[in-house]
Amino acid sequence: MSTPLFQPFVIGKMSLANRIVMAPMTRCRADGARVPKPIIAEHYAQRAAAGLIVTEATAIAADAVGVLNTPGIWSEAQVAGWRVVTEAVHAKGGKIFCQLWHCGRSSHSSMLPEGKLPVSASAIAISNDHVWTAKGKVPYETPRALDASEIPGIVKQYGEAAKNAMAAGFDGVELHSANGYLIDQFLQSKTNQRTDAYGGTVEKRFRLFREVIEAIVAVWGADRVGARLSPNGVYNDMGSPDFREQFLYAAKELNSYPLAYLHVMDGLGFGFHKLGEALTLRDFRGVFKRPLMGNCGYTREAGDAAIAAGDADLVAYGRPYIMNPDLVERFAANVPLAESADMSKWYTNGPEGYIDYPTYK
Repeated sequence: MSTPLFQPFVIGKMSLANRIVMAPMTRCRADGARVPKPIIAEHYAQRAAAGLIVTEATAIAADAVGVLNTPGIWSEAQVAGWRVVTEAVHAKGGKIFCQLWHCGRSSHSSMLPEGKLPVSASAIAISNDHVWTAKGKVPYETPRALDASEIPGIVKQYGEAAKNAMAAGFDGVELHSANGYLIDQFLQSKTNQRTDAYGGTVEKRFRLFREVIEAIVAVWGADRVGARLSPNGVYNDMGSPDFREQFLYAAKELNSYPLAYLHVMDGLGFGFHKLGEALTLRDFRGVFKRPLMGNCGYTREAGDAAIAAGDADLVAYGRPYIMNPDLVERFAANVPLAESADMSKWYTNGPEGYIDYPTYK
């Protein structure tokens, strides 16, 4: 197959067999200590033909979690669990990055150490949804605004998580700075109403992002670090009137770090806040000089077209990878993708709906 998606690509000094990326997707298969279960290794190994795998969001610390049964990367047991995953992917010839995650306000006190409130840029609650806890769905709580003196501790947690990802054998890391989680909460004016050095202007709202990127790059080197943005999204009650200015500023500033890539949720399949003209990959191409990854709702044809047009270098696929562990092979053979309306087992804690999807052959 000689279409653009199947062209090899190099990020930093790492060669990718193709430009198809397995997007990060929360799947809830960790154990009670947030250690990856062996089926996580099998799941990713089944999909190792992707040019690059980006793992599900992985919490950097015990006070960064926000979804039940999702993995962490702060303990020795978690690092050991992830090492099983990376070894399984590498045995199949794959490449895998760990997505580093702090949920911020998208959490609940029942999940956090000592029952403390979630933290955020400002004390503004998610108003249009509920959070799943061990006792079922409950409304989101109003988070506690982080004091400026606490922020260096958050940055340090990211740095330590980056070191743990290296110890676990990952090929790099992606900063989850999208979808209404902590970095995004600081970046966007809707959730950041601070008047200190971390809020009030596009430059100040970017400060935490910058400090975290620098901490991660200090561990990995910039060419093994990616970052993810969701400029158009509404997930976790996001969307800011000045989103175009804020996100294009962030992308331009990231040129200071020769990152592996910038991962942009440019598709509108998960909702659009309609606060201006949607930002496109072409908009980001105008300000960001490193590799760009598109995501959300791409078909094989749309992925080929984005690369051929010069808008994307890589294209990430999420939901199609749930039901098609052989997505690369299906794209190459031009055979139909498996589709299923049954989502009931996607977020359970067992093998069903996770490692039991057949290949087309």
